[in-house]
Amino acid sequence: MSRAYSFLSDAGLSRVPHGGLTPNHAARKTRVAMLGTMALLLAGCAQQSGGVGPQAQTPKGSQKIGVLLPLTGPNAGLGHELLAGAQLALTQPTPVVSATTVGAPVPSAGLELDVRDTAAVGGASAAASAAIAAGDGILLGPLTAGDTVAAAPAALEAHVPVLAFTSDVTQARPGVWVMGITPEDQVQRLVSLAHKEGRTRFAALLPNTPLGKALGNGLQAACQDNGLPTPTVIYHNGTTASITSMMHQLSAYDSRLAEAKALAGSAAPAVSADQTSDKPLPSDLAAALQTNGAAGTAEVPKLSAPPFDALLLGDTGLALRDVIAALNDAQVSSSSVRILGPGLWAAFATKLGALKGAWYAAPDPSSRQAFATQFMARNHHMPRPLADLSYDAAMVARTVGQSGATGYPLELFTRPEGFAGVDGRFTLQPNGQTRRALGVFEVIGNGSSAKLIAASNLKTGG
Repeated sequence: MSRAYSFLSDAGLSRVPHGGLTPNHAARKTRVAMLGTMALLLAGCAQQSGGVGPQAQTPKGSQKIGVLLPLTGPNAGLGHELLAGAQLALTQPTPVVSATTVGAPVPSAGLELDVRDTAAVGGASAAASAAIAAGDGILLGPLTAGDTVAAAPAALEAHVPVLAFTSDVTQARPGVWVMGITPEDQVQRLVSLAHKEGRTRFAALLPNTPLGKALGNGLQAACQDNGLPTPTVIYHNGTTASITSMMHQLSAYDSRLAEAKALAGSAAPAVSADQTSDKPLPSDLAAALQTNGAAGTAEVPKLSAPPFDALLLGDTGLALRDVIAALNDAQVSSSSVRILGPGLWAAFATKLGALKGAWYAAPDPSSRQAFATQFMARNHHMPRPLADLSYDAAMVARTVGQSGATGYPLELFTRPEGFAGVDGRFTLQPNGQTRRALGVFEVIGNGSSAKLIAASNLKTGG
């Protein structure tokens, strides 16, 4: 996974490597008495539960922070990583996004962490219900779209806000925020900049997967928002034959080829009768027209530009290799088409030389450096990308919880100025979506890193 772009559904998460976090051994023993509540924050596993057993009811307006994560089972490693990100946000004297030095962790006044295991008996639904019964005023998590579906009803009924770590925008609704960098948000950024460049005819060749569907829906919405014609979106099933066939269909390859052949035929010089006789070819010329003993195939003429000037792709890995081959076969080139892709490309941008000039939207990696330094000092390893989300969510809880208001009123989540996050500023929208600071990067080729060509265009008020 690259940063926080992964489309978090239940499928495939168990393939994420797992393992516990290294505990923090740097805290001074002389501060133990002063950090009475610190144990609640750093011993998340000791507080976790699957939602069984009686819990003390906290008064209404509680500022207890519930955390819903898989802390056992195949995704335990990822769950503990996100827990560490949340703990870092809640135990730093100042947010790490603005800090430059590493200090001893101290708890945030008045905030208490209540950790629940969504992989325990009863799953995310039981974990959410137990957290609410314990009086938690806000829920951070759960991790996947499926777990969000299970946890959200109890939270909404109790008027407890949820900051979920999924990137599935369909889970967004008032009171339930999707914290991941969504495919829709990436596409909005790309279409906006491509439109400014003069691109008006958009199309997409995408995998028939949840990520592909999200990208396709995002392109439809972005074109509508920018007053552009409805884009043509085609999905392939992942096979080489399907990718090639769908690219031919999308690029109107057959009609372009017929047009090119007709033009070539009309421009061909007249041939005399003598030139069409059945005289045998000289042996050397006959050999030149053979390939491995078989008749050679006629060269495909140069084709006109396809019926679009911007093309959105969504594949990675071997499928992307097949897509690139299909682009070449259909004569879709960067001279006439701007190639757009997902933020996942940031993880291997140096290997995308065949797509030189392509764009993708992602946070500026330099904005993450302070967070990575602090996380490394605490946990003795570099943070995984999704730890960014749990840190951001915990910072929202910390900011709202220490605002002086009772509990976690929803109107404070959608403040115009937004919040400072690991990857830049972000705002929480009333409909549950999150708008994040995304730059646009261009693939350079020659093994070079992608170049930031447009900084974030996120506008905040306040």
